[in-house]
Amino acid sequence: MAAAAAFTGPSYTPHHRCPHRSPSHRPLFSISIRNSISDHSPTTTTPKFASASPPADLPLRKIPGDYGLPFLGPIKDRHAYFYTEGCDAFFRSRIRRYDSTVFRVNMPPGPPLSPDPRVIALLDAASFPILFDVSAVEKRDLFTGTFMPSTDLTGGFRVLSYLDPSEPLHAPLKKLLFFLVSHRRRSVIPEFRRAFESLFSSLESELAMDGKADFGPRNDRACFDFLARALLGRDPADSPLGSDGPAIILKWVLFQLGPLLTLGLPGIIEDATLHSLRLPPAFIRSDYARLADFFRESAGPVFEEADRLGILREEAVHNLVFAVCFNSFGGMKIFFPNLLKWIGRAGRQLHSRLAAEVRAAVRSNDGEVEMRAIEEQMPLVKSVVYEALRIDPPVPMQYGRAKRDLIIRSHDAAFEVKRGEMLFGYQPFATRDSRIFDRPEEFVGDRFFGEDRDELLRYVLWSNGPETEGPTPENKQCAGKDFVVLVARLLVVELFLRYDSFEIQVASSALGSSVKLTSMKRATF
Repeated sequence: MAAAAAFTGPSYTPHHRCPHRSPSHRPLFSISIRNSISDHSPTTTTPKFASASPPADLPLRKIPGDYGLPFLGPIKDRHAYFYTEGCDAFFRSRIRRYDSTVFRVNMPPGPPLSPDPRVIALLDAASFPILFDVSAVEKRDLFTGTFMPSTDLTGGFRVLSYLDPSEPLHAPLKKLLFFLVSHRRRSVIPEFRRAFESLFSSLESELAMDGKADFGPRNDRACFDFLARALLGRDPADSPLGSDGPAIILKWVLFQLGPLLTLGLPGIIEDATLHSLRLPPAFIRSDYARLADFFRESAGPVFEEADRLGILREEAVHNLVFAVCFNSFGGMKIFFPNLLKWIGRAGRQLHSRLAAEVRAAVRSNDGEVEMRAIEEQMPLVKSVVYEALRIDPPVPMQYGRAKRDLIIRSHDAAFEVKRGEMLFGYQPFATRDSRIFDRPEEFVGDRFFGEDRDELLRYVLWSNGPETEGPTPENKQCAGKDFVVLVARLLVVELFLRYDSFEIQVASSALGSSVKLTSMKRATF
């Protein structure tokens, strides 16, 4: 989400392309949905779009900032990033300090895990897209940034997310994931509805019993069951894996992303352990073997395609585990609570409009939830999903190493980057760029309506590329990009087929948001 998001892109730290189709008509009116629990009166939305392509004659400026003393500078930046400032404030304070959205800084985890944490930060919509240009930047071993987890966590293989498109195995592995998404595409909608009908029924029971219901654990269970049944054709409950899949995945992810997370431990303990040491892969080996066995026993047609593409079966196994469990499951784990958070905070006015749109579209299709209805008859659902991906992308960070000397342009200046320097982009600053989006810090549910929609979608970047473009074997855009958008829309559809409105409590967690339902009003029309 990713990645966050979901197969080969940077989904999770959060992951086939179908063409966009414009709504058959524009809405009769447009209202602003603000980031608040309370309801609001309709407000006319004024679309805003400004090109992020800077003029060619910008002044050339030396990149501001420095890395400090060896070892001490990175440790100081890591401490500020995790403990004294926090992520967003860390970047904002340096933008103010240097009067620039492009500057030099150290990125966690730093030493001893990352021997070279030095990056050039790109924090606006103009400079950020250079990270998508694989002719200009190399992506080899940069999925998690300035450090790389042990390949012992992925069967000894460098999986697709860590490969640069120039490497021979990149294209065959990405084609394999295209096949994974497409070969059981008819199962996606029915299996999603099956899994999430069970989720909402269990949430209702918990809400009735306890007065609130925790979305997270049930979402984890529903997401893994859905992915296994839809993509592999096998129910985990009917396998030796049983119900253990989500817990194993979360432990496995911790072993990979621990140096980038905070778990609420005392800072001095967390910094000396989680951010300075690798958790030993041996501690997770037996659990990971159970996951890999589940895929070996379940993905027969995918392995046949791997044979055709010249991919070793064992390499295919570990790439499938990573794609489904890290990228896809991880992206849904992060993005679904975030989507629920933003819609829940928007209030009843948006809820009423979504319920009316979803139910009208489903009724016009004889009560069936079909792809055509989702794509052509639910423009508000589409807009809400895009807006959630814009304001709270499940894939916050991207990295790339300059393949040659480059000139990078922000809105206001040009900067020289030398070959071999590491570039880093923090996506929420690019997708909340006030030069592009009106009211960028607000969740505007109908932002992506109207004739400016496709122009604005160029700056929805969660998939390691613009929303208006698609993944290919030659780029690093997420192979499951449209799959992720589809399942997010399906979540909104299922929600508003069942409920007129809902209320939530939100807290932060190590991976995204923690959402609890406090009210779920069943459908009345």
